Formats: sequence, structure tokens, C-alpha cells
Amino acid sequence: MPFLIETWDKPDHGAVRQAHRPAHLAYLEKNQSLLLACGAKMDDGGTIPEGSFYIVDVEDRAAAERFIAADPFTQVGVPARMTITRWRLAFLDRRSYL
Repeated sequence: MPFLIETWDKPDHGAVRQAHRPAHLAYLEKNQSLLLACGAKMDDGGTIPEGSFYIVDVEDRAAAERFIAADPFTQVGVPARMTITRWRLAFLDRRSYL
């Protein structure tokens, strides 16, 4: 079942995020079978990451919690906060699933 995970970066953690980005990307690659979508949330100029957005297809909320807890960004304290919300697919990649 899909869960939407949204994170908000701590202020002034851009250098920490950048230092751990390769490990984060490797983690996403390793877990790509769980990912319906993911990416960084950017400032309006498109240059500064401000958090992340993931839609993961996992068994339950506990699995979504384990997924985000194991992310290298989470492990080094990049997020100031995060939410996990059950999500229902309606449209994806310009396709209707209704």
C-alpha cells in the first residue's frame, strides 16, 4: 500500500545534505522497487533543496517508518520533521488509475 513521506530539512543543513547525498542516492537505488516516486523539494529558484518527498509502496506504516529511518539523510539528522501519510493513487505519470 502506498505511503507518502514528506520531510523538511533543518535550516543550514545544506552542507550535511550534500556530504551525504551519494549515500542517500545509493540507498534509493538499492530500494527502487519500493519507490513509486521521490525527489527533493526545492526553493522557488530551483537551486536549494528544502526537504524530500517519497511515495513508497510498502506493506504498512511500520515498513514506511523503517524505510525513512534507514535513509542516510535521516540517520545524519537532515530532516527537522517528517510526516507519513497513507496515500491513494488516482493519477500518476499522466495516467488515471481511477
